[in-house]
Amino acid sequence: MSNNNAETPAKPGADNPSAPGFLCRLAIVVYDFLLLIALLFLATALLLPFNAGEAFTREQVFYPVYLLIVSFIFYGWFWTHGGQTLGLRAWKAKVLTINQQPINWTQALVRFITAFASCGLGLLWILVDKKRCGWHDYLSKTAVFFDTKK
Repeated sequence: MSNNNAETPAKPGADNPSAPGFLCRLAIVVYDFLLLIALLFLATALLLPFNAGEAFTREQVFYPVYLLIVSFIFYGWFWTHGGQTLGLRAWKAKVLTINQQPINWTQALVRFITAFASCGLGLLWILVDKKRCGWHDYLSKTAVFFDTKK
């Protein structure tokens, strides 16, 4: 009798040992955030010529919206194409649906908006949740699982 967690969905209310804990998830967030900062520098460099090479001001609402869109595309693309950002890959974890299937763009958007709007406080919920899920996991019907196929 083999126990293959990769194919068995997590049961509601059950502990989820295949989910990374808080410190692992925090490391993933920090790793991905460093990559995102580099990407946002590049995105800014690409946009500067259209602003006459000048710094962006508070009155230019387009700029923060642009950076938010770039950030969503970064996370959304990786989550919907293999379930792994570079940080997730480094820690051998994946973002998948609760049934461990690839997520769609709608779920990625809900996950991103919830994580962004909660300023990361939803991540702290992992400390008290038996399934090791954050608010963004519950609202998007997704979860982070260790990649047991490697």
